[in-house]
Amino acid sequence: MSQLPLINGQRHSWSSIEVNLLDRIITGITSINYDDSEAKENHYGAGNMPVHRGRGKYEANASMTLYNYEVEAIQGALPRGRRLQDAPPFDVKVSFLDDSNQVITHVIRNCEFKSNNRNMSQGDTKIEVSLDLIVSHIEWN
Repeated sequence: MSQLPLINGQRHSWSSIEVNLLDRIITGITSINYDDSEAKENHYGAGNMPVHRGRGKYEANASMTLYNYEVEAIQGALPRGRRLQDAPPFDVKVSFLDDSNQVITHVIRNCEFKSNNRNMSQGDTKIEVSLDLIVSHIEWN
């Protein structure tokens, strides 16, 4: 197993997230969450044990948290009168190192914003905005 060099005494610990939306690179992403699932159920025939398994619909979910300045920049890149939810679909590439120092890349496909909200409080030094996404599917490496 190869060892990566330590940078300032620490191993690389944060993932790389690439988003290009409206011809601009989004850099102010502080977190991303994504998952997918598929409905499955046992089908029964003779006897009390399942004879085969049925599969249902596939569903992928995602959300991301951005600094407010990024959300405002995206909003500003849209034509006047358009909402964040009107932005065209985009992909999100998430790359990170696994325990064996291999680069893993997941691609969240055809993302669109489902919401546009702000939560601010007195004393906030940085405003982060959590936004839900609708996605078509996730490519897991």
